[in-house]
Amino acid sequence: MDKKPRQYVQSLDRALDIIEELAGSGESLKVTELSERLALHKSTVHRLLATLLYRGYAEQDENGRYKVGLKLFEIAGRVLNKMDLRKRVKPFLVGLQQETRETIHLGILDHKDVVYIDKEETSEIIRMHSEIGSRVDAYCTSLGKVLLAYKDVDIHEFYAEGDLKKHTSNTIVDKELLAEHLTLVRRQGYAIDDEEQEPGIRCIGGPIFDYTGDVIAAFSIAGPTNRMTEERVKSLTSTVLKYSMLISSSLGYNSGISSGKYD
Repeated sequence: MDKKPRQYVQSLDRALDIIEELAGSGESLKVTELSERLALHKSTVHRLLATLLYRGYAEQDENGRYKVGLKLFEIAGRVLNKMDLRKRVKPFLVGLQQETRETIHLGILDHKDVVYIDKEETSEIIRMHSEIGSRVDAYCTSLGKVLLAYKDVDIHEFYAEGDLKKHTSNTIVDKELLAEHLTLVRRQGYAIDDEEQEPGIRCIGGPIFDYTGDVIAAFSIAGPTNRMTEERVKSLTSTVLKYSMLISSSLGYNSGISSGKYD
């Protein structure tokens, strides 16, 4: 976590901790449970919850337990709907899903995480679990590797010691190997997640360029390995490259123009 700012407000920080805990929990929580999870005194939690209830960011169920309030979803919806990127890319995500019949994700980089900002779900019975707004480590996903590959950073400095953790036996946790892998991703124009983030799931992702030539987002095709075989993933590389250019062109990108950072 980043260093606390000089104008740090502890009570606001704690209130946000409560919101995040409620949003991340699969069930409603008691004051005592929140107190234990956040290492806060019960009276502090109770006081902050009173304000969150008043503003609609928290709600109580019939048993007096707390859950995240609809106000948070309302604000999140406004933010997502105002994202011109999401609106513009949506038709392409729908088209890609219909063409491949797999789950399609749209994601952006937020520091060291990928945040899913849109998704087209497969109609197949077996599918991967993901939610709009959720975060995943960038270094072990096709979306994240694309975004990192086109980001002007030194991986050795970007990731601190211990940041790269193994999610599966295929996860790349050596910084030197990751840097070399990202160079390859940038050269070929797509990235593959070969069961690196989740066992049994294979993905292929491509970059989305804006009119200046910067990569502002990425999309991916994801599915179980029994459908997303190594052979099928290879065959999908041309599809990913095609949609990368289609989406980017719709945002004003001209492949003959480069920002100069990725040459």
